[in-house]
Parts: sequence; structure tokens; C-alpha cells
Amino acid sequence: MKEHKYEVLLASVIAARATSFIFSKMILEYIDTFNLLAIRCLLAFAILAVLFFKRLRDMPFKTVISGVIVGILFFLVMSAELTALKEASSSTVSLLENCAIIFVPLLEAILLWRLPSGRIMISALAAFLGVACLTLAQGGLTGGVFWGLLSAVLYAIAIIVTAKVSQGSGDPLCIGIIQVGTMGVLALSASFLFETPALPVGSRQWIMIGILAVVCTCFGFTLQPMAQSRISAERAGIFCAISPAIATLLGVAVLHENIGFLGIVGLILILSSIVIA
Repeated sequence: MKEHKYEVLLASVIAARATSFIFSKMILEYIDTFNLLAIRCLLAFAILAVLFFKRLRDMPFKTVISGVIVGILFFLVMSAELTALKEASSSTVSLLENCAIIFVPLLEAILLWRLPSGRIMISALAAFLGVACLTLAQGGLTGGVFWGLLSAVLYAIAIIVTAKVSQGSGDPLCIGIIQVGTMGVLALSASFLFETPALPVGSRQWIMIGILAVVCTCFGFTLQPMAQSRISAERAGIFCAISPAIATLLGVAVLHENIGFLGIVGLILILSSIVIA
């Protein structure tokens, strides 16, 4: 598969995950954070384990370790994302989380002891001003803004680590499957510790869970290591721009989200920072 095909795959993966913001926002009205993440990931893992049983059976132990590491990181990303969605609109959370496009090169610059490029510095400034506008629009640094920014930092770290392990740790598809299983186990453990686990009730909730499991997790999460196996972490970060565009459109069209003039200015600044980067 040529590099541009991996880029198309990564774009498709991120687009699929972008739909998760609206479905998660809707179902969080009925199901707790870790409970939702556990059901979604364990259902997806069960489907993937059946489909790729032979491939999983023959994978080396190094692949398992890589999948667990990536799974832990994405569990933290999703925990912050779902917590943010309880207090902020889906479009706001998506834009904040995908500031990862800026954090990836900044973190790599720190790790490699080099100054980031002028382009990245300009995009970082635009993102900072955008976050400031969103913060003012919501009456201060609300929990939603804080958790959204935290998810962005964690997502950037996850992108960098995924690029490293997927390019040298065996089968990237198996890494993605183990990643999803790890997220499910951690979420279920957290649900028992901090919540009262329960299954979805009614066809509407199960349909949303099914979409989150099949489209956003089986496809959206599992294939990211495969897509990043031939793409640099910095270039992969650029594709984050796809997610907020889709999530914002869905949030406005389906949930009728409205964040006011100052909030719109903030969203434009953040989206501009992503495009600049």
C-alpha cells in the first residue's frame, strides 16, 4: 500500500471517530462515562476478536505490549474527552481535543531539543487566543474547557507513541485490537470503582452504542496504528483538522448547538490554528 493510501485510511479513521462526539454527547445523558467506554470498547473487541482470531493467536508478545501501552494512553484520552462532553458542546470539545495537531510538533521539538518552526509558533498563538475566547464565552475556565485541553495533550502523546510502536512492533492491526481491549478492561475497572455499571436500555441506546462500537471503535480506533505505520507523527497530527470540521457540522445540525459570537470567534481561531499547522 502506497503512502497516500495510508493517508486516505487515516483520514477515514479520524472522520469515523469524529461522529463519536455527537453520539457520545447524546448517550451520556443516560450512561456514566466509564460505563459507556467499557461497553463500547468491549463490544468492539469481541467483534474484532472473532474476525481476526487467527491473527491474534499468532501475534508476538511484543505486539501485545505495544497494544497495551497505546490502549492505556487512549483510555486516558477518551476519559478526558467524555468528561469534557458532559460540560461542553460536542463542537467545542472536538476543536479543543484536536489542538493535538499543535501539541504533536511542540512535544517532538521538546523531545528532540530543537525550536519549533515559525509556522507552529503562529498556530500555537492562534490556538491560545481561540481557547481564551472559548473560556470567556463559557464564563471562565469551565470543566469542559479544562478536560478538552487535557484530552488534546494526551491525544498528542498518543499519536507520537502510536507512530513509534506501529512502525516497529509487529502487526499494527493486532496492536489496534489489543488497544481497544485494553481500553475496555480499564474502563470496566474504573466503572466498578467509581460508578454503578449498567447496560443500555431500549433500542435507541443500543443503536447509538452499536454505532460507537462498530464505526467509531472497530474502524476508528483499530485501524489508526495501521494507518500510522507509514506516516510520521507530525503529518498524522495534521489530519486532526478533519475531526472538528465534521463534529462542528454535526453538532450544529443535529444538536442545534449555539455558543455565541465570542465562542464562534474562538472556534474560528482554533480551526485556523489547525489549518496553519
